[in-house]
Amino acid sequence: MRPHIRAATSDDAVALSRFARDAFHDTFAADNAPGDMEAYLREAFSPERQAAELADPHRCCLLATVGGDLAGYASLMQDAAHPAVVAAHPVELERFYVARAWHGRGLAALLMQTAVGQARAWGTDVVWLGVWERNARAIRFYEKQGYETVGAQTFRLGSDLQRDCVMRVRLA
Repeated sequence: MRPHIRAATSDDAVALSRFARDAFHDTFAADNAPGDMEAYLREAFSPERQAAELADPHRCCLLATVGGDLAGYASLMQDAAHPAVVAAHPVELERFYVARAWHGRGLAALLMQTAVGQARAWGTDVVWLGVWERNARAIRFYEKQGYETVGAQTFRLGSDLQRDCVMRVRLA
């Protein structure tokens, strides 16, 4: 089956909440304290929070589906500045997750291509993201997509303050 990518709507909030929570947990739970993980999951991926983000006109959430099942998503935010990112119109790739069953099968590259296309449509000159410094697989993927590390930022997971690499790609 071929993947399909579309913009999320408010009707997707509950399914997105469930998928996003599971994807984050699957990616990071083994390397973090259960209490910190649960606190972050409750805060970041509630259906109410997802609905609010989907309603924000400065954001776009792209859903990747295969055979009608959610297989990945990318969330972008317009004009999101970061001190390490020099840009006239920056776009932050806030979240980017693909279900493990789809790793290495081209879905992530297709989703990234679509996300960058959305950023171009907004007239951005730079897309940037934060990625946990210990997530080597994601860093390699982003580098293959043309991203380079330009700085760092902190990320709070429950009570644990972590370090993210800030990466960016310039759009011509």
